[in-house]
Amino acid sequence: MTKDEFKAAPRLFQRLDRNRDDVLTREDFPIADRLNANRPNPGRPNAGRLNAPDDVTVERDVVFGTGGGRDLTMHLVLPKEPSERPMPVYVWIHGGGWRSGTKDGGVGQVTPLVRSGFVGATIEYRLTGEAAFPAQIEDCKCAIRFLRAHATKYNLDVDRIAVGGSSAGGHLVALLGTSGGVKALEGSGGWPDQSSRVQAVVDLYGPTDFNTFVTTPGYEAHNRDGSPESRLLGGGEVLKKPDGIKQVNPITYVDKDDPPFLIIHGSDDRTVPPNQSELLHQALQAAKVQSTLHVIEGAGHGGPQFAQPEIRKMQVDFLLKTFKVASPE
Repeated sequence: MTKDEFKAAPRLFQRLDRNRDDVLTREDFPIADRLNANRPNPGRPNAGRLNAPDDVTVERDVVFGTGGGRDLTMHLVLPKEPSERPMPVYVWIHGGGWRSGTKDGGVGQVTPLVRSGFVGATIEYRLTGEAAFPAQIEDCKCAIRFLRAHATKYNLDVDRIAVGGSSAGGHLVALLGTSGGVKALEGSGGWPDQSSRVQAVVDLYGPTDFNTFVTTPGYEAHNRDGSPESRLLGGGEVLKKPDGIKQVNPITYVDKDDPPFLIIHGSDDRTVPPNQSELLHQALQAAKVQSTLHVIEGAGHGGPQFAQPEIRKMQVDFLLKTFKVASPE
């Protein structure tokens, strides 16, 4: 639910919007998620667990590596019927300004692809309250390496791994797409013999160039110490950290070997300016990388326009086409 759709007092919206992304989602109500997760139903193994439908199987909290001296986990979403051939993978990375959010909401994001012959994964990563950048991308890359290392166990096609994410998650999936082979961002979370490259990216309104972001009229508050972008860079004013701005920017690493991108942004996004997606799209095109930018007129930072059937179908069709998977329809 967006601010415009919220009928109660604006102060209540601000209080409920825990991750400060200007949209109310299940990620803003983690207590409810925990309560649902703790209500098993022996007759329906997935009932009350992450709202998973009956036609998929969820392996919860699979440890995929370590970060900051602790375990990192993912949920794996598998089709009920086994496949004779290795399956492509769709990995979802949650948003929340790099400082909040959980992997639980990603189950619903990957389920349409699981129904189309994919294995889904939704991952956690260290938030900025625990560690600054590059911890976040290191954890994401570790998850990709884990999936390759366990391809036989889960029947995965290691040459067809796609990633998707929204907002901060959109930033991280874009960075996964462009920084393949950049050793400085790999980290030491596990599976160093595996590649962290991905073969397709679905980026929903993710930030890219912080310099342009925080100097765009109407978005200057993001330059302040304590903003999500500031916290990602370790604190302080964003513009005073040019090296950090360069390091976190997916555009920094764009080259001709990057995978295809689908980028979707709302024209009226008041949290992340549309120029962030436009700049990434332009850089990818300049490098001769396949990139599609779709701007949803009138849409904000997420919200109901992104849940429209045609927008969801656009994402599924992009991945089916990229990986040459026949539509189940």
